[in-house]
Amino acid sequence: MEDYARFILNSRSLSADLKSIRHDFATTLLPVLADAILHRDTAGDVGTTNKTATEFIREDTDQVVTAAGKRFGEAIRCLEEFAKTSDPIIAAKLESIRYRFYIVEQTLALTLRSTSRFRSVRLYVLITQAHCAGRPWQLVAEQAIAGGADCLQLREKDIEAGELMVRAREFVALCRKHNVISIINDRVDVALAANADGVHVGQTDFPARDARRIVGRSKIIGVSTHCIDHARQAVLDGADYIGVGPIFRSATKARDILPGLDYAREVAAEIAIPAVAIAGINGSNIAQVMSTGLRAVAVTAAVTEQADVAGAARQLKNAIP
Repeated sequence: MEDYARFILNSRSLSADLKSIRHDFATTLLPVLADAILHRDTAGDVGTTNKTATEFIREDTDQVVTAAGKRFGEAIRCLEEFAKTSDPIIAAKLESIRYRFYIVEQTLALTLRSTSRFRSVRLYVLITQAHCAGRPWQLVAEQAIAGGADCLQLREKDIEAGELMVRAREFVALCRKHNVISIINDRVDVALAANADGVHVGQTDFPARDARRIVGRSKIIGVSTHCIDHARQAVLDGADYIGVGPIFRSATKARDILPGLDYAREVAAEIAIPAVAIAGINGSNIAQVMSTGLRAVAVTAAVTEQADVAGAARQLKNAIP
């Protein structure tokens, strides 16, 4: 679990917490360790031959981390209970360590992904009726998909809930028909009710950690980030991907901040989950974005407002390695 936090999540804080727990655990058991190891009897242990069909199977890193957590939790509880028969002070210390561990284990559990589907996304298109140049959003969405969009997000901030729900169901059906990922902006409830593939939240929207508890591990969660601390927190909150930006100034959405290409380079160097560059990206500057190391972009006007939607999408998609 410590190695997962250190080498996969790149989380200094979580790996430090687990290292501290490991050292405190070892220190607590130090008074009995010398005698305890003398009682090891591998040859005479009747449990060494008891095997199950799945004992030597782990499908992925998530299962390794989960199994490690369960094993440590069970082991320390067992040690704690037996310590009560001989040394209540050690038992109390083990109990304290166990509770600390449960908190870290839950945090790690939020980061485990049930799906890797988003990792294949390269072109992500946001669909808003107001940015479809007077054409039906359904037509624009289908043309974007025809041009190579891997993921679409329904982003409608200004329509009433009932209308949004109707549109979300149609949007999800359209995406499913063409086998592309469907994401609903901001509204966790709408994403669940429409059975979308996921939801995207901003820094001031519904918290990602709470969204994960509501939608479970089967849905994709994206989080907008504007600095490396946002990105690190999004990983710990259970995000499947992060939006990175704004990269350039954009007429689609006015912003007071511009982390730009430097922030994209930071993310590419440190963050392990998929990252999508967003804001102001088009055919003339996408090469600059790709030079940062990111391998996915999210756009609105560069596709949805163009006369040839499919052609614009195709141009962008072909510019991504």
